[in-house]
Amino acid sequence: MKAKNNNLTTLEEFKEKNYGRRGTKERDELEAGYENFKMGALIHDTRLEMGMTQQQLAEKVGTTKSYISKIENNIKEARISTLQKIVELGFGGHLELSIKL
Repeated sequence: MKAKNNNLTTLEEFKEKNYGRRGTKERDELEAGYENFKMGALIHDTRLEMGMTQQQLAEKVGTTKSYISKIENNIKEARISTLQKIVELGFGGHLELSIKL
């Protein structure tokens, strides 16, 4: 049996200590920022899997390479309409959204 290391902190404990419980302004901002980061990372990974450059994706979507880069690097948030164009026109997929309460 392994001894528990009391010096370890879970991610949830870290977030509560540094950003508060879920539902607080600071924590909500952290969680929203993570979702934006995740979206950019998904676009980046999908683009690379498809063997596309940012320029090629931008041309398919009707935007600029700079804008694609900003989305992928979490500098700019993508509108839902832009995200839909990236998924459908750029990747040939279908965007599905859901709301969880």
